[in-house]
Amino acid sequence: MPLAHPGLVIPPALDPRITWSIRILDATIGDFSPTSSAGVLAEHTPEVVCKTASVGKLFLLVEVANRLEDGRLDPGRRIEIPDELRVEDSGLLYRMADQRLTVTDAALLVGAVSDNLATNALAHLVGLDAVHDISRRLGYRHTLMLDYIRNERTPDVPWTTSYGCAAELADLIAGLGEGFGPAHPGAELLSDPVRHRVLTWLAADTDTSMLADAFLLDPLAHVGPEYQQMVLRHKTGSIETARIEVGHLSGPQGRVAYAVAANWPDGLDLRAAAIDDMRAIGEQIRAHVTGRARDDGGVL
Repeated sequence: MPLAHPGLVIPPALDPRITWSIRILDATIGDFSPTSSAGVLAEHTPEVVCKTASVGKLFLLVEVANRLEDGRLDPGRRIEIPDELRVEDSGLLYRMADQRLTVTDAALLVGAVSDNLATNALAHLVGLDAVHDISRRLGYRHTLMLDYIRNERTPDVPWTTSYGCAAELADLIAGLGEGFGPAHPGAELLSDPVRHRVLTWLAADTDTSMLADAFLLDPLAHVGPEYQQMVLRHKTGSIETARIEVGHLSGPQGRVAYAVAANWPDGLDLRAAAIDDMRAIGEQIRAHVTGRARDDGGVL
């Protein structure tokens, strides 16, 4: 795995049975581009396109935040859930007695527990075409929230919920964490107020089972600086054949934006191998932003 800055981030020998797409950026550089090597701490086939499960919901949150900021959406508006878009699995809304949440509370559920039902309600409200347009305007050619969440993917619906490559996903999460310069395509979509809204929703993310497990944060309470002064904003995705995490992690010694996607073939169960490698990458990221490494006895 090539390193732009040797010694800062040293990913492990990755499981060869898994298709990987990885890019880790020094988020302090302030000049991001998916096609540039500027600020790349480490990467592995970052241009490879993978299924990204729920990570594509970031584009939905950006669209919702923009509409809240410019007044096209009333934050107190109650969401509606068409019967054909009712799903369960990830999230809490499908278990709630009162499902007519406000737009802002639905977005919070998406950020906190990747809520599928809230996702579909918000995507129905703003329209999938508008969500697709966010990717295009940001200049991304290989990363998209393609479809609603489905209970079953039959031949007559799109092949996956979302897909993407680490080069573009790392750029997106870096932009959310730091902002884009005016020359970046779609920079106006990530204004400071929009970024603040999306990051507030992501601050509640409870899934620290992948890279973020290595950060040792409280999964339910890491809005502000927590363990070793780290602040995390991230989004994960999980399906039977994939694990994905993108995030922005800041600490006393630096800030990092990362995207790590792992896909494997149907019929194999490689989640343990994928998560082991992701945690090892996460440990190197934690060491980079905190300046504190592990020894044989644990965390220093």
